[in-house]
Amino acid sequence: MSFTVLIPARLASTRLPDKPLASLGGVPMVVRVAQAARRSQATQVVVAADDARIVAACTEHGVAAVLTRSDHPSGSDRLAEACEQLGLDGDARVVNVQGDEPLIAPAMIDACADLLDSRPDCVMATVAHAIDDSAEFINPNVVKVVLDAQQRALYFSRAPIGWWRDGFANGLGPDSALPAAPGLPAPLRHVGLYAYRARFLRRFPQLPVAPLETLESLEQLRVLWHGERIAVHVSTERPGPGVDTPDDLARVRALFEA
Repeated sequence: MSFTVLIPARLASTRLPDKPLASLGGVPMVVRVAQAARRSQATQVVVAADDARIVAACTEHGVAAVLTRSDHPSGSDRLAEACEQLGLDGDARVVNVQGDEPLIAPAMIDACADLLDSRPDCVMATVAHAIDDSAEFINPNVVKVVLDAQQRALYFSRAPIGWWRDGFANGLGPDSALPAAPGLPAPLRHVGLYAYRARFLRRFPQLPVAPLETLESLEQLRVLWHGERIAVHVSTERPGPGVDTPDDLARVRALFEA
């Protein structure tokens, strides 16, 4: 089945101002994201921008873009408006690719869209991969997810989950052991890639904000709080590094220059 990739792009960023327009090998980052998404099976790739400068940069490089309101509280709200502007049918699949993931794997986008298509019990699909580094496991900037027997998300957290009973016995630090037991799956890092049906994406901004969402600063917890389900594709590959800080930008720039 066909699907649309929507890329939310917001010019204001506390850690990295004008992030969507940051140059990667002479091309704005948001354009690099769109170029990567075009290598997926998506029938269209559209940037949902909050500023005319982003739209202009996309147009210059042949990338479709729509201008949305600048006061949206979240990327999902921005994408809901983009769905309206594009006139997407309620059953249409939409994949949200973050505008700061220029090295996103196209196959991961396809897997997320395909999973949603195969899971009518879930309103959303997302992606995770195994964590094999204890420093990553305890890092609050790395979002973790735990699953149920049907590969649906039970909970997302910035804390290290799942955690074993005696895990604090020897302290907690970069050299701490990862949870390990016979048959125990590896901890999972959540990748901020989402597939929705357009009908639910339009409804999502109308759901009351969940207390846990506010506590963890994780928007996807609103879905679980209101009793909906999120299917999770566990990928064997890791996505390329995203860009949140100036150090991240320098790292990714070096990869493009190489």
